[in-house]
Amino acid sequence: MFTNILVAIDGSEASDLALKRAVDEAKVWNAKLHAIYVVETGLFTSLPADNTVEIMYRVLETEGNAVLEKAKKAAATSGVALITHMKQGHAGTEIIGLAELEKADLIVAGSHGKSQTDKLLIGSVSTYVTAHSPVTTMVVRS
Repeated sequence: MFTNILVAIDGSEASDLALKRAVDEAKVWNAKLHAIYVVETGLFTSLPADNTVEIMYRVLETEGNAVLEKAKKAAATSGVALITHMKQGHAGTEIIGLAELEKADLIVAGSHGKSQTDKLLIGSVSTYVTAHSPVTTMVVRS
């Protein structure tokens, strides 16, 4: 039985499927549902520190707010209240940190089905979360 579910979303098809599954689980278990969107600040570490970085961050933050709002409406359509969280940093670390803070007992994340080479070169948030999460983690494939 789950009482507090956290779903990681990024606006992709995989995260849309993860949200749908998380909403279904929240309905089944009558659980609280949280969604997290992480602006990956690690993307900016090799860029010069000028206003370009600030502009890029604001664009990603605006996109994140739109994704969270769309998720909130989708959950409400299914009769589930969604609590949203915007974070910045390393996505995997932020997801696990919020899960601990909110006492989530299930994390739901989408997977793009990357090849082993892609995972090695650019990493995988769902792989990171699965490997480091102290709670049950559900990976939804697209």
